[in-house]
Amino acid sequence: MTAPANAAAPALEIVDAVLELGDGDATVRALDSVSLAVQPGEFTAVVGPSGSGKSSLLAMAGLLGKPTSGVVRVHGTDVTALGKSAAAKFRRETVGFVFQSGNLIPALSAADQLRLAAKLAGRRVDPQPLLEAVGMGHRAGHRPGQLSGGERQRVGIARALVNRPSLLLVDEPTAALDRRRSHEVVELLAQQAHAAGVAVVMVTHDHDVISHCDRVLEMTDGRLSEVALMA
Repeated sequence: MTAPANAAAPALEIVDAVLELGDGDATVRALDSVSLAVQPGEFTAVVGPSGSGKSSLLAMAGLLGKPTSGVVRVHGTDVTALGKSAAAKFRRETVGFVFQSGNLIPALSAADQLRLAAKLAGRRVDPQPLLEAVGMGHRAGHRPGQLSGGERQRVGIARALVNRPSLLLVDEPTAALDRRRSHEVVELLAQQAHAAGVAVVMVTHDHDVISHCDRVLEMTDGRLSEVALMA
C-alpha cells in the first residue's frame, strides 16, 4: 500500500464541497455542501436514486474532477490543490477503482488484466496471489467472456488492488449480479477493507447488501445524511 502522507488523517476527507455543473440559468448543484470523513479500514456505502449526486461524489473523491468550492483531502493531502499531472500521479499511486461491469478488456485473461494494470502503474506484480485473495486463482487463464458476472467483478476487485491503494472507490458493483453473487462481492469488499486497512467507498442502489458495510450514507439532491444500520 502506498504510504499515506499523514497516517493519523482520514483516508478520505471532504469538507463543505459544492459542485456546480452548467452555466447561468442551467446551472445544477450536483453536490451541495457535502462533508464526509472515511477512516482507513472503514467500508462506507452511499445510497440514493439516480441523479442524486453519487457519481459526482465518487469522481471528486477519485481526483477525476474538482469541486466548485470546498476541499478534498486524501490521507491529509489537499488533492484539490494539485495540478493535473500531480493529481494523475497521486490517483495512480493511492486510489483504486472498481467499476459497475468490471470493465475488463475482452482479449486478456484474468492474470493479464492485472499485469497490464500493474504495468500502467509502474509496478511489477505476480497476479496469482491477488487472484487467490479474491477466490479467482483457478480462473487466472480465463478471459472475461469465459467468466460469470460475479467472477468478472472479483477480477475487477483484484485489478483495483494492484497498486495497493489506500482508498478504493466502487461504483455499483452488484448492478448486473443476482442476489447471492451480490452478497459475495460486497462481502469480499468488506474483507479487503478490514484485512488490508483500505478505506472503501461504494455507491449503490442495492439496499440488500448494505448490511456488510460499517456505515451507510444517503444522498438526496446533492446532500449527504447518515443512515442508521439495523443491529
